[in-house]
Amino acid sequence: MDDLLIGSRRTVLPDGERPAAVSIRDGRITAISGYSGDRPATASVDLGDVALLPGLVDTHVHINEPGRTEWEGFATATRAAAAGGVTTLIDMPLNSLPPTVDPAALAVKRAAAEGACAVDVGFWGGAVPGNRAELRPLHDLGVFGFKCFTSDSGVPEFPPLPYGEMESVFREIASFGGLVIVHAEDPAALSAPTGGSYPEFLASRPPSAERRAVERVVRLAEETGVRAHILHLSAADCLDVLAKTQADGLPVTAETCPHYLTLNAEDASSTACKCCPPIRDAANRDRLWEGLASGVISCVVTDHSPCTPELKRGDFATAWGGVSSLQLGLPVVWTAARERGHGLGDVVRWMSEAPAALAGVPGKGGIVVGNDADLVAFAPDAALTVDPAALHHRHPVTPYAGRTLTGVVETTWLRGVPAGERPAGRLLAREAR
Repeated sequence: MDDLLIGSRRTVLPDGERPAAVSIRDGRITAISGYSGDRPATASVDLGDVALLPGLVDTHVHINEPGRTEWEGFATATRAAAAGGVTTLIDMPLNSLPPTVDPAALAVKRAAAEGACAVDVGFWGGAVPGNRAELRPLHDLGVFGFKCFTSDSGVPEFPPLPYGEMESVFREIASFGGLVIVHAEDPAALSAPTGGSYPEFLASRPPSAERRAVERVVRLAEETGVRAHILHLSAADCLDVLAKTQADGLPVTAETCPHYLTLNAEDASSTACKCCPPIRDAANRDRLWEGLASGVISCVVTDHSPCTPELKRGDFATAWGGVSSLQLGLPVVWTAARERGHGLGDVVRWMSEAPAALAGVPGKGGIVVGNDADLVAFAPDAALTVDPAALHHRHPVTPYAGRTLTGVVETTWLRGVPAGERPAGRLLAREAR
């Protein structure tokens, strides 16, 4: 007998949305049957018209613990993730102290996370000047890939990787079949803002900065054979470069974020909207949606990058650049996606299936027999007004405050057990390819 049977008239499976029931035993999916279910179970849940989705996989989250736990932390971030339907996240190698750039730092990070997480957590390593010899040991310890910056990261302990070092680092990562993920903005195309307004900040980080850096990454991927991923794409001017690269068969992928798909420069009045690269105009936003629809952009992840409220005060020249949205990513994206004619299956592909496949996260990314029973009951027609006080992030700073969204996460299950009630998350390692 199975432990749990969950049925929905709107179960989102890899081959489409249909009435189905999911059987669960010992934390894994054992069968997928008709909506009425044909296997006995100790307990059952009938969601009716509430949709059943696979848990989301967010591969771009800054948790900041240890070292800057006052910005965020494993307990708060993972509770927010569970409340937002995210059952797996991968933590970025900065802005924690120490940054995850060698095995000793990874051990410190894992020790901080152990026993504190409400959802499953994995880790990226970092590629910074001088740590080439640490990359293979980190890979062997199970990090999911290596992040580098082409421009200033915002924190001194994680410096950018100079173009002169990138080829050597990319070759090293390619030698063991690793993945490099790149914050791609060309430093030569960036400038200091001339003032504190949003237009002045936006002008200091033009689309050409992203395009030039993406072109450099593409050339190096072709020369070295490394698998490369462009993080938080905001400039639609890069889409043609990526489309040609992918058509040529090079292993270069890209992601974008909810804020680039739903906000625009014309409405950016609060520093809660400040991030790097920046939120651009509405026409650019529309082109990013075209990139998603065509598959040039494969993933939508939050780039949850919180800080203390004090660091968000001031103007657009001085405030910390980062958007907090881990708990809200699903309804934010679904609200805009349905208005553009996309279905829940598209959102699941962008926010669960593709991120899991990108990083090689075992047992995640879809309602599939044998996968972990990470599931989300999502009411796709329900209204949600964003109340910052209801957020589980350490600090309730959000550009979506007061917005009415469509879609409410009713329950999140981690391996068949309601998530967020206790720290039942596991620390994950990369699946061998």
